[in-house]
Amino acid sequence: MKRSAILSRASPHLFALGIIALVTAVLFTLRDELNTTLVALLYLIPLGSITAFWGLGAGITSALAEFLMLNYLFIQPYYNFGVHQPADVLILAVFLIVAIAISQLVGRLQSGLAAATAREREATQLYELSTALAGMHDPKTIAEILSNHTQAVLRSEAVELNMRGIPPIICRLPDTNPPPRPPEWTVPIQLTEDILGEIRLWRAKPSLTAAEKQLLQIFASQGALAFERARLAQAESRTRILEESDRLKSVILSSVSHELRTPLSTIKAAASSLRGNEVSWESPARAELIAAIDDESDHLNILVGNLLDMSRIESGVLKPKREWNILPEIIGSVLARMKRWTGSYRIEVDAPENLPLVPVDYVQMEQVFTNLLSNSAKYAPEKSVIRIRAFVEGDLMHVILHNQGPHVPQDLLEKIFDKFFRLTATDRVTGTGLGLSICKGIIEAHGGRLWAENVTDGLAFNFTIPLKWEGMPPPKMPIDPEDE
Repeated sequence: MKRSAILSRASPHLFALGIIALVTAVLFTLRDELNTTLVALLYLIPLGSITAFWGLGAGITSALAEFLMLNYLFIQPYYNFGVHQPADVLILAVFLIVAIAISQLVGRLQSGLAAATAREREATQLYELSTALAGMHDPKTIAEILSNHTQAVLRSEAVELNMRGIPPIICRLPDTNPPPRPPEWTVPIQLTEDILGEIRLWRAKPSLTAAEKQLLQIFASQGALAFERARLAQAESRTRILEESDRLKSVILSSVSHELRTPLSTIKAAASSLRGNEVSWESPARAELIAAIDDESDHLNILVGNLLDMSRIESGVLKPKREWNILPEIIGSVLARMKRWTGSYRIEVDAPENLPLVPVDYVQMEQVFTNLLSNSAKYAPEKSVIRIRAFVEGDLMHVILHNQGPHVPQDLLEKIFDKFFRLTATDRVTGTGLGLSICKGIIEAHGGRLWAENVTDGLAFNFTIPLKWEGMPPPKMPIDPEDE
């Protein structure tokens, strides 16, 4: 091992002496045609190249060898180191000074270039690590990126990153256990006085240089900042979620409490009147009280259903139980059930019986039409027209529900589908602000799209439903024997 190290260190000097010997042989054959000064100048050419390729040590060795060769072979008397002419002494002195100066300058240039290259490489590696860590908020992902980058840059045998916390994070490269010997270098992942973890690195050959150790410490600092950023982002996210939950809770309490109390108060008052025998059995008021209880119970059922549907949409468990259904039947069922609410409006339906079957959840589509009709009835003036039109558009079933209510500002057409969004004050129009949001969630769960647009005489809700289900087109409608 020692002999190989000595040979490795001596090889640049041996190569340099070999080149000087080759150059000397060429110049020696031309000695009679060249004067001493020209030979000295020609000797300087390989000197600069040797220093550039093999460093300052090889350059100094070459300068001394050229000085001796110039004196021994090219200055008379030949083949000895004696100098008889003062001019020759000056030539040798100037040559030695110039040769050493050139070696020093070229050596410094090479050292500066090597340092600049090393700094550029280090800056590039830090930039790549910073770019990879930018925007990462998952501690496990940050640990994997930091470990991969450390192993790739430092060419280590193994890397182990340990992060303290609950739960702790351990990232090893390769995935197997690290070598049984102690790590060659351990760097803490530290932020001010708080030690977050550590990086352990195994690399037997070659040993880590001072620059590589410093680079690893910088990597650890970058990792500490990334872990701290992830912790702060998670804390901010939790705070934002808590604030949003508190806001939604306040909105639900203020909205739902009012909306639930109204039908409950009506039901309670009507039931108390009937139970207290304040209304005779034959009185027409009895039928009105029973109708009020029935209507408000339906209203209460819709409110509770909307809240439950929204909770299922928010949790992602609202999965349509799709079957092939007849859309006009769904529309007819909803209109029959909502006759009391829509009795003061003129309902026009344009849904031909020959429409193809649609793959939808029957109950959920009833909920969509119920909420859209309820919204239209709240905002459109009484005795106005509510139109429902259904038609095929390519591979989609397109439904338009048009009412003669007021226009919605263009910048709010998308926002009306947000939870709890209300265009008017709650004392003017009742509701929880969930109906349209639930419609949007149901339609999107069916793979469709819901939007609103202002038309000439009111507002129109549009939604589309794909007619294909699992790649299959709608089956043919069954033929009624009476129609044959």
